[in-house]
Amino acid sequence: MDDEERSKPRSHEVGMVLDTLSVEELHDRIALLEAEIARLRQAIDAKGSSRKAAEAAFKF
Repeated sequence: MDDEERSKPRSHEVGMVLDTLSVEELHDRIALLEAEIARLRQAIDAKGSSRKAAEAAFKF
C-alpha cells in the first residue's frame, strides 16, 4: 500500500473532530461524502422506479 492509499479516508463519522485533519484530508473526506450522497440518490431513484412500476402493475 502506498502513501496515497493510506491517506484516503475509508469512512467519515458525522460529528467527528476535524481539528487534526489537514486541508487535503478534509477535501478527501468531502469527495468521499459526495460519492456517498450520489450513491444514496441512485438508491432513492431505483426505489422510486420500482414503486412506480409496482403501482402501474396493480392499477386496473
